[in-house]
Amino acid sequence: MFIPVLLLALLGGLFIYTVIRCRRIAARFPPSGRFSSGRPGSRLHFVAEGLDGGGGTLPVLVFLHGASGNLHDQKLAFDGKLEARFPRLFIDRPGLGYSERQLRADASPKAQAMRIAALLDELAITNAIVVGHSLGAATAAALGLLRPDVVKGLVFVAPATHPWPGGVNWYYNLASWPVIGAVFCRTLALPAAERLTSPAIGNVFKPDPAPRDYVSAAALPLLFRPASFRANAVDVARLKPHLIEQSVQYPAMKQPAVIVTGDKDAVVWPSIHSEGLKRDLRDAELHVLEGAGHMPHHTHAAQVAHLISGLAGKLEQQTEVRAEEHQVI
Repeated sequence: MFIPVLLLALLGGLFIYTVIRCRRIAARFPPSGRFSSGRPGSRLHFVAEGLDGGGGTLPVLVFLHGASGNLHDQKLAFDGKLEARFPRLFIDRPGLGYSERQLRADASPKAQAMRIAALLDELAITNAIVVGHSLGAATAAALGLLRPDVVKGLVFVAPATHPWPGGVNWYYNLASWPVIGAVFCRTLALPAAERLTSPAIGNVFKPDPAPRDYVSAAALPLLFRPASFRANAVDVARLKPHLIEQSVQYPAMKQPAVIVTGDKDAVVWPSIHSEGLKRDLRDAELHVLEGAGHMPHHTHAAQVAHLISGLAGKLEQQTEVRAEEHQVI
């Protein structure tokens, strides 16, 4: 009798600790942007910069973060490094940051792409280059397949886009389970994540050091909240079967694409994902950054930004040529 009571008391204490910490996290990292229209539970949180309509010749750069992140990761990486004339849209993927979601219905890259496509329509964006990092690259690919009329180009940064041998870390599966996963995320996940953040960040960035104050600047503690932690876990735990289905469709994509990967990436295998995209896409450039790990948009930001701007400039010229041809006709 004593042990069950002690266990319940421990879980109760962890639950209270999680509630208190979540309130402090929300106060420290409030929403920084706007929300899409829609019913509660389905809104996306985003930050738009220089966006006064997406129907011109300038492509809108749409940024999708990877697993465990939020829009601050991409903003932190690219602020001040891209040509200011290109409009930018940073989005919290469904369930991460301050974007809302249905836990399982919005887990697939395709489902998230549908939500993001609705936001692009709401903002009247008809000419977009989608930049996706890691798991966000899978959503970017799904968006390119879903809306080629809007997505004119794609940039894949350290992408996770193809099925791989093996599975995922045990805690993703645990956190995604019904009932047990919910209890885990409301009690143990946050205190454990707070204590393991530093080595985890080091592993993601290696062999390069993480930017100073990255955890705070990227608002990473938003992930530790139970709903976000569980949504992220479901995304990762279910990613492989979704990619088995999605990756066979890549040869149908006609948009120009730029693939950027590091030859020291120890999180996703460039030989599977980046080289797989190069093989499967009709019009793709592969750029391998020597000495870079899984976060080249931070550690090699100038090079990645240059490649993004290069694709944007190329598509801008093509749009201007088509507009001139239309006027002549």
